[in-house]
Amino acid sequence: MNEELESIEKHNEKLHTRPWAATLILTAGMLALLFGAALSISVGAADIDLKTVWSAIFSYNPDMPKHTIIRELRLPRSLADVIVGAAFAVSGAIMQGMTRNPLADSGLMGLNAGAVLMVAICFAFFPGISYNSLILFSFLGSALAAILVYGTGSLAKGGLSPMRLVLAGASVTALMTAMSEGIAIHFKLSQDLAFWFAGGAAGVKWEQLRIMFPWFVIALLFALMLSRSITLLSLGEDVAKGLGQRTGFVKLACSLVILILAGTAVSAVGPIGFVGLVIPHLTRYLVGVDYRWIIPCSGILGGLLMTFADIGARMINPPFETPIGALFALIGVPFFLFVARREGRSL
Repeated sequence: MNEELESIEKHNEKLHTRPWAATLILTAGMLALLFGAALSISVGAADIDLKTVWSAIFSYNPDMPKHTIIRELRLPRSLADVIVGAAFAVSGAIMQGMTRNPLADSGLMGLNAGAVLMVAICFAFFPGISYNSLILFSFLGSALAAILVYGTGSLAKGGLSPMRLVLAGASVTALMTAMSEGIAIHFKLSQDLAFWFAGGAAGVKWEQLRIMFPWFVIALLFALMLSRSITLLSLGEDVAKGLGQRTGFVKLACSLVILILAGTAVSAVGPIGFVGLVIPHLTRYLVGVDYRWIIPCSGILGGLLMTFADIGARMINPPFETPIGALFALIGVPFFLFVARREGRSL
């Protein structure tokens, strides 16, 4: 009994947390998100000053063209940036905590490619499908990809390891991407799917936001409810079981949350990668390893990254837009190589 208590105390010592840093991120981050959203609305092919943005939001005049641009085009795009960035970041944080895999990310694990494959199938065979149904098919595509990745990784001698999961994810991503492109070519959908392959929130409308927002909120609330269990899982499955956690149920619940977050985000903006890889690492560095802080802070930082990346995509080569997925690749690939090299040394 004494040995068990000592083990628990030893693991509790690992839970280095910085509540003051998390509080600062949540408060300052919200303010930065409001400023970033306003800046995102004002930047574009036709620049609009912040005063006009304010009046369009709170004193809408349909007779003013700039007000219509803001309310119908730029405001839903800006809100989508925040929601999608938070969804990718939180899903990545949960994946890394649940699997104890520092390389886990919805893009690297094939979930994004699975969702896009289902989008391609819907466009080809169900052209009049509603957006709500499209989200459900995205969930199914992400689930199929997850099953294939974990099944393929488990076939290797010695079982799953972080690097095997990444290799399996890369293989499944390549397969599903090729299938998506094949469907696009055969059914002449290349132009329709170009938006999803490149990634971006330019085409998001209010109708899509009204449908995706409840899914996002429900998944985020469940993620917060599971945060303590995820923290224990991140210390090791044996430790979690020793502390009374039903690890099988927790993993299933976490998987459902990940599928909802990743599927919703991909159905809106396409298979944007590396947000869920970079942000959780940055958040853990800032606030510690307690997922009660990591999950909300990852959501804030993910929304910030997506918002300012979208602004940058519009400013690099105006009036044209740079694919936002390319910007994240410039950040994410070097970071991925750094983490992979560091973890390789520790094995």
